Amino acid sequence: MAQAAIVDDSLAAKFATEKDSPYTRWVAAEGLDIIAAHYVPDLRTVELKAWVRREGRGVFINHEATRTSNDCYVCEIPAGAALAPQRQLFEEMVLVLDGNGSTRVWNDAGAQVSFEWQAGSLFAIPLNAHHQHFNGSGQRAARFVASTNLPPVLNLYDDVDFVFGTARDFPGRFAGEPDYFAPKGEQKGLLLDTNFVADAVNLALIEAKERGAGGGHIRFAMAKGSMNSHISQFPTATYKKGHRHGPGAHVIILSGRGYSLMWPEGEEPRRYEWGPGTLIVPPNMWFHQHFNSGPEPSRYLAFKHEGVAVRNAQGVPKAWISRRVGGDQIDYADESPAVRETFRAALAEHGMVPRMDAAYEAELATLPPRPHESVTV
Repeated sequence: MAQAAIVDDSLAAKFATEKDSPYTRWVAAEGLDIIAAHYVPDLRTVELKAWVRREGRGVFINHEATRTSNDCYVCEIPAGAALAPQRQLFEEMVLVLDGNGSTRVWNDAGAQVSFEWQAGSLFAIPLNAHHQHFNGSGQRAARFVASTNLPPVLNLYDDVDFVFGTARDFPGRFAGEPDYFAPKGEQKGLLLDTNFVADAVNLALIEAKERGAGGGHIRFAMAKGSMNSHISQFPTATYKKGHRHGPGAHVIILSGRGYSLMWPEGEEPRRYEWGPGTLIVPPNMWFHQHFNSGPEPSRYLAFKHEGVAVRNAQGVPKAWISRRVGGDQIDYADESPAVRETFRAALAEHGMVPRMDAAYEAELATLPPRPHESVTV
């Protein structure tokens, strides 16, 4: 069993000021909390506080293992109101959780674009562009979750006015193109180059058999930024292959019900139940595995900062590559027997049985030999 490496208070006190950062001090000055958990049952109901700068309500969700790469926050727009205009020298990707409304984006050159959104819409804010979010309902609040790379930017400059008040357009990122937020894009392999997805819950996906379970996958490049995100879906009574990667992934369940296992190498897995609105944040290099134990396909969106991706020399994420050849994905053939036993029991509670035989069979056709096994020619 791996140890937590907790030391006595006298040693911890010597490093207390180094645990603090310009980013954490800024969040505190905003009057907001940072939820340091790696599991939030429902972002749609998580408690928020008044956020004076934005003229709304918010909370940050940022596990300590990811706090220097990117962050996540939930924000609410009051009924019949709008958030305060803002510009920022960092990137941001947004998923609408509840409600409907519109966003206006403009630059110092005078170019302006507006677009409408609803629950399930996904979009990105261009670097340092002015923007303002409007709630389209006078009856109820609208709520969104966003991921940004503010932590490394603010920790580098340690100047709030510079990060939020610099008058500089980046025309290569946004020049006021009228169709900038049109629901279109160019497909490049698994990557969709777009700035707006009208409905992430029902977006068509591409086959991704490498992740197991006959699922679909799509990756996004938005607003010409360095942040990325992807959507994965897998059928009912199936589960994805276990894998691990660097810090910063914020996994948001879009549809379906099930559970995830997460564990650092050498420890027993910990189980987290999920449904629409759940957030899971795997700590740095923790293995994790997602299981669909409900009656419909499960789909999730993962926000992540590309700067912490772990890839091989060919540019393939190691989380997609078998551990047998040096990657960070656990083949079905190598998983603990407890994985299948737990999954079978979870399905039995709903009168269901696993539908994994085809996935196990398909894996055998391309399964690399274990490092200690000889290859038969």
